[in-house]
Amino acid sequence: MGGDRDGTTQLTLEIWHPDCWTLQTTAAVDAGLIAHSVHEVDDLINARLTAYADTHDEIDALVAAIAESELTRRVERIHHYFNPNLRTDAAGNVTEELLVRYDSANSIHDAFLSREFIPDEEIRISDGYEYWTVVVTASRQTVQRRLDEIRDEMDAEITVQGMKSPETTASASGTGDRLSERQREVFELARREGYYSWPRETSATELAEELDVTKPTVL
Repeated sequence: MGGDRDGTTQLTLEIWHPDCWTLQTTAAVDAGLIAHSVHEVDDLINARLTAYADTHDEIDALVAAIAESELTRRVERIHHYFNPNLRTDAAGNVTEELLVRYDSANSIHDAFLSREFIPDEEIRISDGYEYWTVVVTASRQTVQRRLDEIRDEMDAEITVQGMKSPETTASASGTGDRLSERQREVFELARREGYYSWPRETSATELAEELDVTKPTVL
């Protein structure tokens, strides 16, 4: 990252850090999570999440893994949607809403919020990684320094997957123009096979087998 002038930047981050129940459970089970809201009270965090997978059995396995984790206090399935506007078109044929309570000690949220990184979208967790989209107003050198501080403080791996500023957004071309030839090939296959249909006509696992690559590579 270069430049020393303050500006507003949107970052897309891939994050891993130790002692995190969301990363451990999604790495062990073929299902994912979307974190909608996180609230801390008396050093305990209450999180509302959507679990998603291709089958009900995978959802059940994820919930069981969360309940058995030494890093969680409680997991509760929500069978009624109190706020329909919070429902998410998640990346799976089956979804279920969850409430999870856990200790705040191992959460990475405060490390970002205290350095003025503001979440701009819901946090997605799959295959043992968190995917954040954040907005920050600072020079790029300052952003880099703050990310390095979080890496050191939390023993975290943080990869910047994308970066946008008002200038780059205004001049950016269409999404299709930004895809590599291989990315476009995978996208077109997924569209032909019905991955973007609802309900889905294929899964990321099936696409990975057809392409002879891993599921995380497809995602």
